[in-house]
Amino acid sequence: MNLAQLLQQLKADERFTRNVTRWEVIPPAEERVEDFPPSLNPRLVEVMKSRGIDRLYCHQAESIRLAAQQRSFVVPTPTASGKTLCYNLPVLDTMLSQPQARALYLFPTKALSQDQMHEVHGVVRDLGADIGVFTFDGDTPETARRAIRSSGHIVVTNPDMLHQGILPHHTLWVKLFENLEYVVVDEIHQYRGVFGSHVSNVLRRLRRIAKFYGANPRFICCSATIANPAELATRLTGVEVDEVSENGAPRGEKHFVFYNPPVVNQELGIRQSVIKTARRIAENFMGAGAQLIVFARSRMRVELLLTYLEKAGHRVGLKSGEVRGYRGGYLPNERRAIEKGLREGTVSTVVSTNALELGIDIGRLDVCVMAGYAGTVASTWQQAGRAGRRQNLSAVVLVASSSPGDQYIINNPDFFFGRSPEHATLDPDNLVILMSHLKCAAFELPFEVSEEYGGQRIVEILDYLAQSGVLHKSEDRYHWMADTYPAEDVSLRSAAPDNVVIIDRSIPGGRVIGEMDLFSAQEMLHDDAVYLHGAQQYHVDRLDWERREAHVQPVTVEYYTDAQRKSELKTLTAELDRPLGFGQVALGEVGLVSKVTVYKKIKLGTHENVGAGRVHLPELEMHTTSFWWELPDDPDDPELSLQATMAAAGLDLGDALKGLAHLLGRVAPFFVMADPADLHATAMVRSPFTDRPTLYLYDSFPGGVGFARRIFDQFEEIATAARSHLGACPCPSGCPACTGPALESGGTSRDGVVWLLDRLALEGESVSAEGRA
Repeated sequence: MNLAQLLQQLKADERFTRNVTRWEVIPPAEERVEDFPPSLNPRLVEVMKSRGIDRLYCHQAESIRLAAQQRSFVVPTPTASGKTLCYNLPVLDTMLSQPQARALYLFPTKALSQDQMHEVHGVVRDLGADIGVFTFDGDTPETARRAIRSSGHIVVTNPDMLHQGILPHHTLWVKLFENLEYVVVDEIHQYRGVFGSHVSNVLRRLRRIAKFYGANPRFICCSATIANPAELATRLTGVEVDEVSENGAPRGEKHFVFYNPPVVNQELGIRQSVIKTARRIAENFMGAGAQLIVFARSRMRVELLLTYLEKAGHRVGLKSGEVRGYRGGYLPNERRAIEKGLREGTVSTVVSTNALELGIDIGRLDVCVMAGYAGTVASTWQQAGRAGRRQNLSAVVLVASSSPGDQYIINNPDFFFGRSPEHATLDPDNLVILMSHLKCAAFELPFEVSEEYGGQRIVEILDYLAQSGVLHKSEDRYHWMADTYPAEDVSLRSAAPDNVVIIDRSIPGGRVIGEMDLFSAQEMLHDDAVYLHGAQQYHVDRLDWERREAHVQPVTVEYYTDAQRKSELKTLTAELDRPLGFGQVALGEVGLVSKVTVYKKIKLGTHENVGAGRVHLPELEMHTTSFWWELPDDPDDPELSLQATMAAAGLDLGDALKGLAHLLGRVAPFFVMADPADLHATAMVRSPFTDRPTLYLYDSFPGGVGFARRIFDQFEEIATAARSHLGACPCPSGCPACTGPALESGGTSRDGVVWLLDRLALEGESVSAEGRA
């Protein structure tokens, strides 16, 4: 049985199709090609033709034209559309005519850096040109680093190494910075939230150093499909960026199936195991002889699925080694061997974390099975792009878990298959992040009094740092004067400068296995917590709050811990507000005083509460950015009182607000490309600031990183999507996938949320109608 026959069989199987929420057939597309632009060096054209590339896709040709016009640009095309040539051809073309020219390639992971380095190295070898291509990361031997600094024409690295290993030592990289023509930033949709805000500041520092050496590099960015690629690239790089909007790459017919496992516990909203379901579906495709990739969301799930599918492989006649796993923690040589096996067809099935989501070359695959939603539409399309990388028939099956995020996407397929609604968000001017990078920048080069950073005057912050003894002001300059090396203390993945170090005490002398910001540490690293790291469970023996150390030991237990945080939210200032038809929305700064007080032990699988304990930790304070929705209310007038109106309809305002917070806290992250933990939702029946029933959605990071601002701009769209999701949810009175379990959110919570969102839609339509009239 081949793939086409299997798909027909599945389509005819009622037991399979009754759990399918969407079977989308994406038609094939013809390639759109152009001749090589006449400006391209003939030697380069000759090498491309010798490698079987006789013409360019239209987006590749447009990239070369924009580069020739000295423009920065972003290419937001799907996986396997030939984005690599969009930057390699302009860079190599420049180096053939300007032998001293340099380029810096930035990739989010070391594995991707290595893969792309081999790609460009092959072209350079065929050219026979004296162009040095080197990877510079934490694994680069000290002996090789000096040669790379002097003779590296193309330096391939990652943001962390640029931040800590290159910029602070720019005097050793004079040749690179004096002659820097291009900066290539791949997978920019990965640079959002806190990480993106940090990387934007790293690129500000890069441009500042390049300017000092007399260079003004252009930026070439690549991205998965998101709603705002040019806006994100401009914000990330700090320069005006054009968008290459056409995609000329061909594609074969693709069947994309959304599969929602059946409910096994109606009250708790628990569905059949996503692992077992994905395993069963993958086994069907293995039996049809298809080459497939199975994506799982954690290392533990990868190993579980690998165990199951290896046994299934033996049953269908696959040889040992044809079914492999791929994740972080494998040795580089092992990962390279798996990638080669996929390209050559000697590996028929691979089970991977998102490590294979990015553009590493693994050749042609027939099928992609996703055991759980990847977290964003962009990442899901990236994973789906692993199937059908040539013009052949392919299939993708997304198997949803019971989590609210998975249930939202699986029951709202139009959200996924329409034009990407996701806006990637970052805020490089977050004061905490900005301050950290100003220290790094001052260490690298003194600041002039009149100097701008990120397009704004920063003299007040520099004066503050001088008063704090970090900088020294001499005439019109600010000089670094502290003994420390600031870049070492700045993690690109945390907004707060203070972190808790996690130490495994089962190893003699202890071994640091990770770090965590203070807010998260109180919830996940309190005494007696069970902490998951790389699929290994650890028991937290002690959290030394003063020393910022969590002492842990590996364990194997049948439960996980869930801490409860009590928070008091105070609205400090309202920056923006606008009427909404039903109430009004606002954006402003809030102060959060929070304290973790208790934790529950939750049994794995059944999610039963099997124990509890108290947590003794100090209160934490944080200022952040929040969106809020003030609902119309006049408690002194029975006719205008929201509480009285809802009570008359048999609904409770408090329960409805609680359910609304649960629902919007799970739907809003989809629109702003945030992880659910990046946003918090809370509601008050009467807010002390607004004196009305108010729902707050605020950034989880000090100062905020732009999520709340994006919600303020898109709230009507988010509320409409939340109402649609609620209508599609089959539960009668609330479940974890919508307004929260009925036992926790009150029996009328679901109906109350429907009432509020319907009123918002109704009033909003009437306001729009008045505006049109």
